[in-house]
Amino acid sequence: MVDAALIQQCADRALKPAIVETFVERAGSQDPLAVTVRSGSRVVLVPKPATPDEALALIRQHVGRNVVRVGITQYPAGLGVVEAGELQPNLVDACANLRMGTALFAKVFRIVTKWYGNPTEKEVLPQVFDDAIIAWQTGYFEGTAVFQAPDPTEVKLAQPMPPGEGESAEQRGDKTAAGGTDPTREAATTDPNKAGIRIDLSGIGAPEK
Repeated sequence: MVDAALIQQCADRALKPAIVETFVERAGSQDPLAVTVRSGSRVVLVPKPATPDEALALIRQHVGRNVVRVGITQYPAGLGVVEAGELQPNLVDACANLRMGTALFAKVFRIVTKWYGNPTEKEVLPQVFDDAIIAWQTGYFEGTAVFQAPDPTEVKLAQPMPPGEGESAEQRGDKTAAGGTDPTREAATTDPNKAGIRIDLSGIGAPEK
């Protein structure tokens, strides 16, 4: 789980802290030095960096030839970079990575929201968020390269309620005790690499039958 103080200090203000936490759980990493390399649909096995310098060297080795994702938000390392020498050390800084990653994800979220027609219905919002997560993981939404696409800044994000928000601790405990799934734990165990899987969160917060 991302530290609440780090989210408060570093995350983009367009996203609620609970949304940032869910975003990192589903599409990011707990390790600021995490480097993921993909060639097409294949994950390239790389050594785990132990220092920021090792992480940057690994990124420079693969950026431009493969898809490289970095840090807490799994930020696309090659975005806007022409040569490997242009890569900045702040990619592997937890605060800077969270700031850049959440700002870029907010843009992706706005693109997806606009495509859906700026919905406000609570039943639709979880699907919009799911598609924004998938777009972040793949870099595409409905044929649009979301990282390079213009930012529809006029779109106001109507953000879905993440798992557990709005419920008391007693309510969450009652659901778990009754044999229900703890939605927060379920979100944390979702494999962010399986971009084709969509999680329906529309029932979260609804009273038990």
